[in-house]
Amino acid sequence: MRTNVSIDDTLMADVLAATGVKTKREAVELGLKTLLMLKQQEAIKAFKGKLKWEGNLDQMRSDRCRLQCLD
Repeated sequence: MRTNVSIDDTLMADVLAATGVKTKREAVELGLKTLLMLKQQEAIKAFKGKLKWEGNLDQMRSDRCRLQCLD
């Protein structure tokens, strides 16, 4: 999708320098993806203390180790 936006030149230059991306498009896409990821993490954090865990971590770890050791 093509969109035109006005972005502060200093902000864009700082983002390009800080991230190492080569184009303004990459900088904008990286920023949007990062913002989306942060919002998704906020949504996940809302479940803290609300989910009941029914499992055995020691058993899961030994199963995983056993599978990896077979490779």
